[in-house]
Amino acid sequence: MPDRASDRLLYALKSRGPQTAASLALTLKVTSVAVRQSLERLAGEGLVMHEDKRVSVGRPKRHWMLTEAGHQRFPDRHAVLTLDLIEATASVFGAEGLDRLIAHREGQMLASYGAALAGLALREKVEKLAEIRSAEGYMAEAVEDEEGLLLVENHCPICIAATRCQNFCRSERNIFAAVLGPEVTVTRIDHIVAGARRCAYRISPASEQRKRA
Repeated sequence: MPDRASDRLLYALKSRGPQTAASLALTLKVTSVAVRQSLERLAGEGLVMHEDKRVSVGRPKRHWMLTEAGHQRFPDRHAVLTLDLIEATASVFGAEGLDRLIAHREGQMLASYGAALAGLALREKVEKLAEIRSAEGYMAEAVEDEEGLLLVENHCPICIAATRCQNFCRSERNIFAAVLGPEVTVTRIDHIVAGARRCAYRISPASEQRKRA
């Protein structure tokens, strides 16, 4: 596979998580042999690794995934500058000043997202929100599973900043809840900062949440 195809392979692993060579071949519309050759080369470069998993009766299947170096091929946008600004804000204005900065950012995002989602049905809101977040570098998608609707973000372009100050993450969950409306509850079920492959938010009817409580 040429380098561009290898980049597509890395993107597929980033956006979809661990996969077999056969499933990657189907996604990329190339042969399994070509995928395996590329995976071996990428493993030699330290960008991917594999784990043999038994998912049904029969022999274990080899699942490929990104290494830490592979994840770093999708960089934390402006990470060093952002981290420096966070440290400087905390140093000069203290924790309260940093909270005010995050609150200001939250207000701007609320206004922007709210205008974009106005008048849409819930499913359309989640899809539009995923589209906006993808444009911002989060590789987001609206997903439906057996339990309902999810907003999934396969990449965090502000990961270093969020690791330093997790108020960024709490702020973003609050923004999603506000723009999706009071009739739903937004619960984070996966968190990149906590070591997960992705961030994922469960979108549930608020009435259902009250019943569980």
